[in-house]
Amino acid sequence: GEVHALLGENGAGKSTLMRVLAGAEQMDSGEIRLFGRLVHLNDPLSAMRHGVAMIYQELNLVPTLGAAENIFMGRMPSRAVRGVVDFGRVERLTSEYLQRLGVSISPRMPIERLSVAQQQMVEIAKAVSQDARVIVMDEPSATLTEHELTKLFELIRRLRDSGTCVVYISHRLEEVFEVCDRATVLRDGQVIESRAVPDWTHDDIVRAMVGREIVEQYPRRSRDVGDVVLEVCGLSRVGVLHDVSLKLRRGEIVGVAGLVGAGRTELARAIFGADPVDAGAIRLEGRTVRIRSPRDAIRCGIGMLSEDRKAFGLVVGMTVRENCTMTKLSSVSSVGVISRSRERAVATGLVQSLGVRTPSIEQAAENLSGGNQQKLVLAKWLFTECQVLIFDEPTRGVDVGAKVEIYGLMNDLADRGVCILMISSDLPEVLGMSDRILVMREGRIVGEADGRSATQEGIMRMALGVADAEK
Repeated sequence: GEVHALLGENGAGKSTLMRVLAGAEQMDSGEIRLFGRLVHLNDPLSAMRHGVAMIYQELNLVPTLGAAENIFMGRMPSRAVRGVVDFGRVERLTSEYLQRLGVSISPRMPIERLSVAQQQMVEIAKAVSQDARVIVMDEPSATLTEHELTKLFELIRRLRDSGTCVVYISHRLEEVFEVCDRATVLRDGQVIESRAVPDWTHDDIVRAMVGREIVEQYPRRSRDVGDVVLEVCGLSRVGVLHDVSLKLRRGEIVGVAGLVGAGRTELARAIFGADPVDAGAIRLEGRTVRIRSPRDAIRCGIGMLSEDRKAFGLVVGMTVRENCTMTKLSSVSSVGVISRSRERAVATGLVQSLGVRTPSIEQAAENLSGGNQQKLVLAKWLFTECQVLIFDEPTRGVDVGAKVEIYGLMNDLADRGVCILMISSDLPEVLGMSDRILVMREGRIVGEADGRSATQEGIMRMALGVADAEK
């Protein structure tokens, strides 16, 4: 009956500790007691049998299977004939669990056709369906809208009231104060402090997490923007984008706000050439360019930090060195042969300048924390010397300290003349970092606001169409 927040910077050990609890990793010493009884969780199946369920930060779903098959994988209910799956019952139960979360998804819908937020809700439904006594939620809200977040909190409170223990890992401190009873802070793999949530303040938590004072979370700078660099004119894609036009000026950070499904990521992918468009034009410094693929975009000086860094931002099995240089191999090779010494020099310089915490540039990217992976994605685009950078959810799954570092890097880029289009579901982030804010709804840009005077309420009214309805 307790919701216990586990807090700390990326790399503090939160996810590792929880993977031990979920049986996915083995501890070298110590013990785990569940309801007073010593248990040995040798693998995820034994953890599940003991009533422990884990919702991982990186989604753990099979893309080609439907929501129902993912939720009940390994424990499909069968008919009277042994071994024959009762798909009707599977789909009915799936619909019930998703409805409890306020989500309307067909049980048969393949995971790969769902948005990241919808996939996250399927993950949550999978954990809830196990009737677990301990549920670990690792960054469950990172991609959710306000409506979905409200439904999640309602579910957590129902679980708590029924006696379920919930371990809640999040970098959004406002969520901790809203839904958690107790909070424990980890730093460098050690418990720093544990208190009841009312006994913490935001500043106390941040100091305990990073071991230092963060004076200003959004390090805004006054800067003069230059001429228009990128101009999007009437970009359209049937059923997705409708006559979208925007301008980005040199040294400007333009935020894009809107609810999930508003078309923000689709706009970014269209500009970057990852998705085809049916109409419209893109101009760079007044010149019309044809961008039919990401390769065309890179040649035009456009880079994109995608929402899902593991799927689209990094090759996680490759090293830090290889990820740093993959966007411009011609600069570290001669006659088609990569020079390892030049590649090492480039990677070392980027890692040092961005403060990527890694024991070596030969470390596999998958072994870095979320914040350091995000810096690594940025490193590969800095190597191309892009003049336009699209950031899609730049601080998703990133701790407070790493967020401030990323914000500082974005400001440095803007000061150097790079123009940035920043898509974010975190309204304080949009307000704190943007010079201008564009608001999208149903594939259209429905409003624009000055970053210095905009309010969360005003942005949400435009995103929801409230202002239009009142007029």
